[in-house]
Amino acid sequence: MAITASMVKELRESTGAGMMDAKKALTETDGDMEAAVDWLRTKGLAKAAKKSGRTAAEGLVAVATEGGKGVAVEVNSETDFVGKNSDFQSMVSKIATAAIAVNTVEELKATSVDGKTIEQTVTDAIAIIGENMSVRRMATLNASNVVSYVHNSVAPGMGSIGVLVGFDGDNETFARQVAMHIAAANPAALGEADLDPAMVEKEKSVQMDIARESGKPEAVIEKMIVGRMAKFLAESTLLGQAFVVNPDLTVEKAAEEAGIKITGFVRLEVGEGIEVEKEDFAAEVAKLKG
Repeated sequence: MAITASMVKELRESTGAGMMDAKKALTETDGDMEAAVDWLRTKGLAKAAKKSGRTAAEGLVAVATEGGKGVAVEVNSETDFVGKNSDFQSMVSKIATAAIAVNTVEELKATSVDGKTIEQTVTDAIAIIGENMSVRRMATLNASNVVSYVHNSVAPGMGSIGVLVGFDGDNETFARQVAMHIAAANPAALGEADLDPAMVEKEKSVQMDIARESGKPEAVIEKMIVGRMAKFLAESTLLGQAFVVNPDLTVEKAAEEAGIKITGFVRLEVGEGIEVEKEDFAAEVAKLKG
């Protein structure tokens, strides 16, 4: 039986399977739609697709370095229990290692590991483990030297927060201390020049409104804003923050004393920016009742 585009479209919409998987399923079952659905289910493909609508905000961030390049990758799951699963950890480790050779998530998903693309590897893991998963994002860092740090590590090179620090010089121990600082302090940018101008203007506007509530003259308010913005810029930038190891020094000054220059950083935290819809138990029961 000839497999038409409309048949493939119908099967994709009913199962959420990929185009090539849907076409293969129809070919294998001679165009029998119900049998094609069953074929996809037996392969774990329909099951994975069905779960793809569920929010995956847990998981792991993994880091890897090679020479002057570092990469951090976030692989999400629905629950934190999966992050403790050795099979999931093994998969995430392989994904991070493969990420060293690419620059985007799209390239990473298309990369082959153990004879399968990473995208297919994740799909297979969904079918086996039974939770939605995704390779959400990756970030790379190129520098003369790169060190990594993982916070709340559950296995080598992976945990809840992954940090990379690029630096010039020869003091890896200090650079790793800076990576730990970044994990804790979460700076918005390296220095003032790297801050998002829109964020700075928004903060300035908020501070102006707050200052005007005091009823003080505009000349006084302007001086207040200068001080408040200086504090904001210092607290928002890595180089301007008080160093957690020695709060009497900024990170920039501490780096100078350590004989290195921090040139860049990456910080990824699991679930960062994902909005998770929460329902109470009564609402879930009501939904089940229809």
